[in-house]
Order: sequence, then C-alpha cells, then structure tokens
Amino acid sequence: MIENKLWDEIRMGAGAATTRRVRPDDLFLFSRLSGHHNTLTLPAAALRADGRAAAETVPPFLVAAILSAVVGNRMPGPGTMWRTATITFLAAVVPGDELTASVTVTGKYPDGTVALAFKVAKANGEAVAEGHGVVAAPVARISLPHLDIPEVMVERHVAFDRLLEAAATRAPTPTAVVQPDDESSLTGAVEAWKAGLIEPILVGVPERIRRCAEKYGLDVATLAVEPVGDDDQAAARAVAMVHEGRVRSVMKGHLHTDVLLHHIVKKDGGLRTSRRLSHVFVLDVPGRPTPLLISDAAINIAPDLDAKVHIVQNAIDLARAIGITLPKVGVLSAVETVNPAIPSTIDAAVLSKMAERGQIRGGIVDGPLAMDNAIDADAAESKGIVSLVAGHADVLIAPNLESGNMLAKELVFLASAETSGLVIGAKVPVMVTSRADDRRARLASAALAQIYGHFLESGESLLAPTKTGDCP
Repeated sequence: MIENKLWDEIRMGAGAATTRRVRPDDLFLFSRLSGHHNTLTLPAAALRADGRAAAETVPPFLVAAILSAVVGNRMPGPGTMWRTATITFLAAVVPGDELTASVTVTGKYPDGTVALAFKVAKANGEAVAEGHGVVAAPVARISLPHLDIPEVMVERHVAFDRLLEAAATRAPTPTAVVQPDDESSLTGAVEAWKAGLIEPILVGVPERIRRCAEKYGLDVATLAVEPVGDDDQAAARAVAMVHEGRVRSVMKGHLHTDVLLHHIVKKDGGLRTSRRLSHVFVLDVPGRPTPLLISDAAINIAPDLDAKVHIVQNAIDLARAIGITLPKVGVLSAVETVNPAIPSTIDAAVLSKMAERGQIRGGIVDGPLAMDNAIDADAAESKGIVSLVAGHADVLIAPNLESGNMLAKELVFLASAETSGLVIGAKVPVMVTSRADDRRARLASAALAQIYGHFLESGESLLAPTKTGDCP
C-alpha cells in the first residue's frame, strides 16, 4: 500500500528513500517523452555510425525524476504538490548505476507547505545530486494499493546493425538487379550501392530505367546497364550473368517473383543446386538480442516432408552465416504433441528425429512446438516441455507458406519488427524484396546477401558467434 502523510502528521527530521537501478531503456524513454536528444545522454544503440557517443550518461533530470518518486510516493506521498526545488548535480550517472534517492523534512510552514532536503547517491555512497525544495502537503488522506502500471516496450533494433557492420568489411558484391524500373527497386539498388554493399548491374529496358531515375532524382549515370526487351529476358540474362562469372548475387526488381524463379530453377542453365529453393525471413524483433528467422513464407506453398528437410537445412545455414553457431530450430504446429489428425505435427517429429540422426546438420531441431512454447521459456515450462529448443528458438519453421507469411508480417506490422530476407538454395544469394519494404529492410537484405555469399565461399561467418544460439 502507498499511504500519504498529512501536514499535521509530518515530523521535523522525518525522511524517506527509494532505490532504483537505471537501465539503458530509461534513456530511450526519457528522450522520447521529453524530446531531449543530446547525444551525450542518448544510448549508443540510438546512434548510428559516427554519431555514436563515447559513453552513455544519464540525463540529470532523469536523476531528478527519481527524487520526485520519493516525494510523490513516500514523503509526504500521494496528493503532494511541488512549489520550488533547487538541485545541484554533483557527479555523472551511467546506465547500470543503482541510485538511492532520499528526502528529509527540514521545515513546516503554517500555509501547509513543507521544506525538504534532497540527496541522490550511488550504491557506494557517492552523492550524485543534492538540493532542497518546498512542497504543499496533502490535504486529504489517500491510500492506494500497488498500481499495475503498464509495461513500456522500447523499440530497439540492434541486430541489423551487426549485419550491416559485418557486410561493410567485404568488397561490394557484383549484383544483377533485375528490371529496376520502379521507385522501390531502383532506390533499393542505388542505396545498397552507396552503402558499399553491392556493385549493381541494372538488367532491364534502358529507357524505362532512365525515366524512373529521372522521376525520382536518382543518379545512375555511372552504373552499368545490361539491355533487354522484357521481364522474361531480364530474368534469363541475370541467370546467365551468374554463369559467366560477372555477378555473385541477384536482386529482384520490378517483375513478378515467379518470372525470376522460373529461370533460376531451370534444370538446364538455371542456378539449381542439390538443395530445393526456399525463402528465409530474417527479422530484427525489439527485445530479442539476435535475429529471428522464419521459413518458408514466400516460395514453397504446401511443402511435403522432403521439401521441409531442405527448408530447415537452408534456414540453419543462413543462421550460421549470421553468427548463430548452433541454431535452435522450432518446427511449428498448432500443438506441441504429435497428433495424426494434424499432419504438420508428424512432419515436425520426423524432422526432429532426422536432425538427431545427422540427416539435417548444423543445428538443434525440435517439434512439434506451438508458437508460444517455441519462443517463450515460461510457456514451455508451464506445459512441462523439456527441450533444448523450446523457449529459445532462433529459427521457426512454418507448416506452410500461408502461416509463415502471416507470422512474419504480423511481427512486422504489429510488433514493430524490421524485416529482411533471402532466397537460399541457389548457386548465389537471391534478394527478393517487397514494395512494402523500407530502406533499412532493403539494406539489410543486401547485407545478408554479402554475409551469406561469404559463408558459401568459406563456410565461415563474418560475424562473431552469438551466445544465445549456443547449446546450454
């Protein structure tokens, strides 16, 4: 319970204190609520590249807000109104510091006001703020139960920063950009080029590319153009350029995905390997330290067991490429028990056993798992699931394209996830971007192509291993 003290109940020398540890997220929240964007007091994660501050410093008025909590909750408590305050800030505070804010009554006045002395100190006793002020004491008794204040989630996207930084260590990848003659595709190619991720060759109808560049103010004068007559010719020419050694990745432009894939999967002259093609979404979900991979949500409509083996293996390889050393793969269904009436549960159980027997390599596979117990450890524990994957999945394998596509887009549009993705299983990485993708999604997909291309060539990741992907 939180209970206030009325003026006549307050005694000289009485005091109260509260302790709080400052989190990095508090800096984001303070900046968002106040509009305070001083780079010295923003988290490093909020700043890109050369805007990064040397150290994170807690804004002094955030420290003062902790003092406000003591006055508003404890002394005198709910119903108190501030009149004056003078605070001197003595030392810097950084995220992780545990602060104790305390107030002491130093005076009482007939007009119902109370004088207070303030102090905020670190756990080691070092004072970081001192001061004094006057408040109007409550005039009516207020007694409150513990208030269930809604949790605030800070939208932070840090996983893609690691991808972009790693990709920048490699020379730009020669890339066939197929029919880049609308705003989304041409802008994406130009921005990936300017970011040093690709060396684009624009495969399309030159006049359409020129008109698009003029319309949207894009300078493509120095970019190579491979002239073709239509979409089908563009897709065929891009595939041929891979065989000629001119490009090492392909980026979809303004043409239907089926037209491009038709030429990629041809038995003669295509880019097929022993693997079946599948698409892998790589999502940067706020609150997750590593990306979440979802497959297949774009190519295989109703995959059978054989197709799912390739889908799982492709996703594991991409996860390893981005630094998840031993990916944990959750094969999704509506339930977490095998039910012959639900075919996806049988596929999931077989895939798990195939991974145990080494028929799927490089990751830990378990299923069937429902979405909740695949990603939430408490949900898995509540259902008694004993698994290395349950609650900790890095990769989610959907039963079919419809469920995978809905899952990925729900995370993007309802949970503020950032998206990127690749088509895996061809001789080179294939970027299949959507017109709904923003600039960062296009750059992240280009970075993925860089990183996965390096993995195909060397079998190694450009990124440092991540702890969350390791087997406990």
